[in-house]
Amino acid sequence: MPERRTVALVTLGCARNEVDSEELAGRLEADGWHLVENAEDADVAVVNTCGFVDAAKKDSVDALLEANDLKGHGRTQAVVAVGCMAERYGKELAEALPEADGVLGFDDYADISDRLQTILSGGIHAAHTPRDRRKLLPISPAERQGAGADVALPGHAPADLPEGIAPASGPRAPLRRRLGGSPVASVKLASGCDRRCSFCAIPSFRGSFISRRPSDVLNETRWLAEQGVKEIMLVSENNTSYGKDLGDIRLLESLLPELAEVDGIERVRVSYLQPAEMRPGLIDVLTSTPKVAPYFDLSFQHSAPNVLRAMRRFGDTDRFLELLDTIRSKAPQAGVRSNFIVGFPGESEADLAELERFLNGARLDAIGVFGYSDEEGTEAATYDGKLDEDVVAERLAHVSRLAEELVSQRAEERVGETVHVLVESVDPEEGAVGRGVHQAPETDGQVLLTSGEGLTVGRMVEAKVVGTEGVDLVAEPLPGSSAGTEEAGR
Repeated sequence: MPERRTVALVTLGCARNEVDSEELAGRLEADGWHLVENAEDADVAVVNTCGFVDAAKKDSVDALLEANDLKGHGRTQAVVAVGCMAERYGKELAEALPEADGVLGFDDYADISDRLQTILSGGIHAAHTPRDRRKLLPISPAERQGAGADVALPGHAPADLPEGIAPASGPRAPLRRRLGGSPVASVKLASGCDRRCSFCAIPSFRGSFISRRPSDVLNETRWLAEQGVKEIMLVSENNTSYGKDLGDIRLLESLLPELAEVDGIERVRVSYLQPAEMRPGLIDVLTSTPKVAPYFDLSFQHSAPNVLRAMRRFGDTDRFLELLDTIRSKAPQAGVRSNFIVGFPGESEADLAELERFLNGARLDAIGVFGYSDEEGTEAATYDGKLDEDVVAERLAHVSRLAEELVSQRAEERVGETVHVLVESVDPEEGAVGRGVHQAPETDGQVLLTSGEGLTVGRMVEAKVVGTEGVDLVAEPLPGSSAGTEEAGR
């Protein structure tokens, strides 16, 4: 009997890419591939790239080159690029990076097994010529669902797959294979984006916005709960638009309570929210539904009106602060995070001061700050008024220092609070580490528990915050506490 083909998936970028990698893993395993954790143990190393900003693209190229270095020194015979960078650049990336034995776009995902076998056998699969994926779906959201059946949408594999294709756990299982044992997993709510922010290229290679059916989201969540997942995080480019192409812009408000009732799920978290699209009803559901985290990942990007208009966005400092006041009036301990761009073309000293005014008043739990750089194919890349690189770097350093100070202050405000912590790692000597309701994976800091005695990964516990280490909280587990109840998400 021939030795099984082996493949390793190396994932870079955001949680959406992690979902896509697990779909690719499901497809490959269903076709007989053996999944291994390390690239050096695989016949083929598949690198799921990020194509968002220059730093992420550099990381993707470095990962491809690192995997290529394994060839000739172990089992690895081929390195293949997939993901956003591969989709965005296609043939151009293949020509610029001959170390990659294949560059596969989203349209190749359904045939990923055949593509890898061809490359592994020494054949060539020609890289695609990139196209604007916004043009693949109708302009009208209401017309997209039927048309979407013929468009590759990574992470949208239906739950009612034919026998022999879905994983063995049952007909409701998605075409997905978990690539780790974390008690938290992301679930795709939608793909693409209809917003036209002048600095962002994502819609051009991820396409227009299209929602997944609520039944598929629910079935995937049930399957994840069977795999031991305790927290799900709903991801997309813009979760506040969910349902608009299904005829109900308030669909998220009705879906969240259903997800929270899935057996085994202790916390439901929503990411990627647009401030301009926040609805009173959505705020109410996020702040009052048991097991739904009162967590707001709000994409502010800036607060000076002139800069926001140039970004093709809406709002201002006072409106954003009013939104935060509304949220905290309903859930005083709610978590809020956001990202900001400094040094945008035309940004004045007064604009920067306005952003600082917002940051000082917002009391955010986590802040990401990025210096502006041109992204090819975006409107902002054509703007006049570009700031010198050293000015952008100076503003980035200044606002980053302010952000670090502010999130540390916000953490200190939580001393004395009782937090519900999902345990993610336990060390007999070091204690346990987890996350509170206000902390999303990877981006928002952690809770350092003073004792790991009796705790296991995936358990939800109550703890009292007794100190801080920067953005991280130090908390003492309460005697006999276990928050595996309806209140675990509050």
